[in-house]
Amino acid sequence: MPWRCGEVSYEKAQALDKRCVQAICDMNITEMETQEACGKLPVLALMHLAKLKGWKAQLLDYRNSGDTAGRKDNVVGYSAIAFYEAPLGGAQDGGRSSPPPQGASREPSRASLGEAERKLLLALARRTVASVATNGSLPEVAAKDLPPRLAQPKGCFVTLTEGGDLRGCIGHLIALEPLCQAVIDNARNAAVRDTRFRPVQSGEVAQIKIEISVLTEPQPLAFSSPEALLAKLHPHEDGVVLRIGPRSATFLPQVWEQIPGKEEFLSHLSVKAGCPASAWRGKETSISIYHVECFQEN
Repeated sequence: MPWRCGEVSYEKAQALDKRCVQAICDMNITEMETQEACGKLPVLALMHLAKLKGWKAQLLDYRNSGDTAGRKDNVVGYSAIAFYEAPLGGAQDGGRSSPPPQGASREPSRASLGEAERKLLLALARRTVASVATNGSLPEVAAKDLPPRLAQPKGCFVTLTEGGDLRGCIGHLIALEPLCQAVIDNARNAAVRDTRFRPVQSGEVAQIKIEISVLTEPQPLAFSSPEALLAKLHPHEDGVVLRIGPRSATFLPQVWEQIPGKEEFLSHLSVKAGCPASAWRGKETSISIYHVECFQEN
């Protein structure tokens, strides 16, 4: 859908569109009412319906005309967002169904965050979980207090476990906002908006363990056949976004520990997208790959 009927500069369009996309993906109707979008009323109507039905929203792709048609002085933004009934489809839950085995390696090939930055993000996630479980509010963070890398837009997932069991896992595949804000939003979402679980209560916070996965930008993976696709996948390294026609789903790289076989991995991902297990072998299939820098509380 196009976001704006008028054209603006490339940089301004990205800023406007990110706010609009975030409002929809967060199901924030009040915020969406302040945004610029062609067809805003139908979008708001769909968001109200989604709230009533308990649906989730997942960004599939965002581009503006400067990305596809050359000129960047006057552009219009477009986005594809799917609304779906949990737990089928979408990518926000990351595919986590159980915690990683103790001692399992989560390090990417090239770590980008220092130990102090990791500790700051984990502390921020814990503050968020405690705050939303206690009074529903989000912590405020001053940009001047943050290392520069935490102010850069990044996709991320936040995973909560309690007593060794999964308690919530929500994230963004696309870099829509600064990493520090993405951690805050997804810690909140994992704590109180993962519809697979009841909201985290204040008395549980001390027992919650937090894991953060910082994502690289998903990149399309070219393949000529199902066999070629299997040959190109790297278990325990690749996060996978599977698209089959209008449906999509993702598994974080951590899921390889639960499903180490490539065919079984893709079959489970097809089912998660709401398709038959063998649908990943079809002609409508496309794959994107990303990697994660994953770290957790001790």
